[in-house]
Amino acid sequence: MALAIVIGTARIGVADVWSVVLAHLGWGETELSPVREGIVWELRLPRTVLAAVCGAGLAVCGAVLQSLLRNPLADPFVLGVSSGASTGAVTVVVLGAGGGALSLSGGAFAGAALSFAAVLVLSQLLGGSTDRVVLSGVAVMQLFSALTSVIVLTAADAETTRGVLFWLLGSLNGASWTDAGACLAVLAAVLLLCLGHARTLDAFAFGQDAAAALGVRVARTRVVLLCGTALLTAAMVSAAGAIGFVGLVLPHAARALVGAGHIRLLPVAALAGAVFLVWVDALARTVLDGQEIPVGVVTSLIGVPAFVLILFRTRGVRR
Repeated sequence: MALAIVIGTARIGVADVWSVVLAHLGWGETELSPVREGIVWELRLPRTVLAAVCGAGLAVCGAVLQSLLRNPLADPFVLGVSSGASTGAVTVVVLGAGGGALSLSGGAFAGAALSFAAVLVLSQLLGGSTDRVVLSGVAVMQLFSALTSVIVLTAADAETTRGVLFWLLGSLNGASWTDAGACLAVLAAVLLLCLGHARTLDAFAFGQDAAAALGVRVARTRVVLLCGTALLTAAMVSAAGAIGFVGLVLPHAARALVGAGHIRLLPVAALAGAVFLVWVDALARTVLDGQEIPVGVVTSLIGVPAFVLILFRTRGVRR
């Protein structure tokens, strides 16, 4: 993280980053000018922390959902949370919902919660099986994506459309300590919840019947874990937009390192996701001189080849 922070036009070293951090913690003083200190503490550091938290959160959600749904191609957005967050965000930004009392992040979180509630209700009405959850997520995702498109096309001007599109593609620009702190708190709570169900997730990998035979309360546990991952995904998306492929690819990389046991898989997936997104964000804000690329675009460019590889591996297993 310290190395990623120093990348940019301002002349700042790793030692300068540590001096600023220690100074704000009350341990010594920094010799940097107020401008450079502000660049580190107010701009780059909260952005880098948020990138690490979002990467870790999305990777954890992907690892849990791939085991819970027994689908190696499941990711945090399979529950329709991302599309619901997008609708909530554009409703606030374009239509002015909330009368100014609701921020973009607040609207995104509300939309994500609404879309997940719709998925949960629909899947329960259809029987509550694993495949019904996935199909319900696809249906709700398409519905909210259509609503987002209608709102943007009919009510937004060109400048607003550009800003909304940049956020929808995933952006850490404008990250604050409030966003980073809130997302970190949610990540810590949900990660502890998932680690507490690590053995249960190991059982789910063999199917619902096998899990039930081992004494797992399948329906209750699935709802609890789905709610936890949906909450974590909603927090990440509300702060940084829709950043794809992190939750799909990084859990597979973590499994290749430590195996499928979730007591090891979840912390390693979180660390891998954090490292990955920190460096992707550094690349996105520096690869083009004077212009920033949405983080979601860069993760997609990296994730698509990995996604294709996973498809081929999955095909081989099924044969």
